[in-house]
Amino acid sequence: MNKNLAIKDTAASTSAASIGSGSRTFSTDLFARIKQPALQSDWPQSWKDSYHHDINSVWPGGRELGYRRAYHNRVARAMDAVLRTTRPGARVLDLAAAQGNLTIMLAELGYRATWNDLRDDLIDYVRLKTDRTDIEFLSGNLFDLPPQQIGRFDAIVATEIIEHVAHPDRFLAQLASLLAPGGVIVLTSPNGKYFRNDLPRFSDCPDPSLFEAMQFKPDSDGHIFLLHPDEWVALSAMAGLKVVALEFFNNPLTNGHLKTRFILPLLPTALVAGIERLTQGLGPHLAARLHLQALAVLEPVL
Repeated sequence: MNKNLAIKDTAASTSAASIGSGSRTFSTDLFARIKQPALQSDWPQSWKDSYHHDINSVWPGGRELGYRRAYHNRVARAMDAVLRTTRPGARVLDLAAAQGNLTIMLAELGYRATWNDLRDDLIDYVRLKTDRTDIEFLSGNLFDLPPQQIGRFDAIVATEIIEHVAHPDRFLAQLASLLAPGGVIVLTSPNGKYFRNDLPRFSDCPDPSLFEAMQFKPDSDGHIFLLHPDEWVALSAMAGLKVVALEFFNNPLTNGHLKTRFILPLLPTALVAGIERLTQGLGPHLAARLHLQALAVLEPVL
């Protein structure tokens, strides 16, 4: 993990031109570009819930340090993957974008960013958080919209989504159908190989349709399947895709799991980051067992 991925409690001021320039790596300084509006009592409940999420993950005031660090690491991994696989100015879809934090940062990096979510009531909340007027908003189930309305994307980012669908094989195939030539798909998901995971493997389920009623529930209550490394490869191949990167990150200490949340505020950030680097360097098998998160980068098979 490079120094740009370190968690900083106070983001420094920086110019948009310097972010992602040179080696094109993501800097968490970019979180400072997400404006914090004043909470209003007459907001819809969905806005208040989103604001609470943003307090815990982006703005000052959150109490769950492990959650915040894990969120920043996840965003950094996804954004780095986009930066190293796409050209400046590419059209990028942020699927199931909710609060729109990734969408805003993609736009700040010069991408033609498209926000998508089933909840169109969140659009105006996202607009409160940025002065940008070049973000495209496309609400609804993308797979039900006319292709001519959607167009094609150079990159699709889907963070923490695939674990909420009953048919991840179909989901990957649908994403692949939205790619422009040379496009990539960047996904993050809880890691099925993590030693504390007790959810079933998708490949062991004889009838995934039994789980359709559970789809798209928020947070961990809505997790259906957590994919294992071999399933990422097999399901991608079924969709005409190949895995070009599969990474595991966020160990229990980084996340504040296994009661480490009680000591996490007492530990120096550099120490926590150093232990994270150590566990990531233990080899692919141990890394897969010790980390809660997975990142997969997929591209079409030529």
